[in-house]
Amino acid sequence: MIQTLKALFNRDLEKLKTELSLYKNEEKIWAVEKDIANSAGNLCLHLVGNLNTFVGVQLGNSDYVRNRDLEFSDKGVPRSELLSKVDGTIMVVNNTLDNLDINRLAEDFPIVVFKEKTSVEYMLIHLATHLAYHLGQVNYHRRVLDN
Repeated sequence: MIQTLKALFNRDLEKLKTELSLYKNEEKIWAVEKDIANSAGNLCLHLVGNLNTFVGVQLGNSDYVRNRDLEFSDKGVPRSELLSKVDGTIMVVNNTLDNLDINRLAEDFPIVVFKEKTSVEYMLIHLATHLAYHLGQVNYHRRVLDN
């Protein structure tokens, strides 16, 4: 299970980097229009914050400090910096999962994120699907707004 999750996180974080790199006009990474409220840049910052917090801090004991509001309000971060942040997140996810004991999957996640306690396994699967959901939004954003 841990290796499967690791493979999925790596696949989708690498795809996030690809999507950001495919923008012909770097400024369009930050575009919003009509019913598209979140830019690809803000979705990237959100995914970096989310994974560093719930995987890195809660399971890997990293010292990352999340500023969730900034994930959605920050604008104009250079593409190279976004890609670097994703690379750092890949390292945190891989290091954490490489050191996660399989027995820990059945344990309660260290904090309550939803209405009730969940297992570490549940939370990791949730985080993988959350990443895939927002990755799809980034792909759509690029295809619609970077023309």
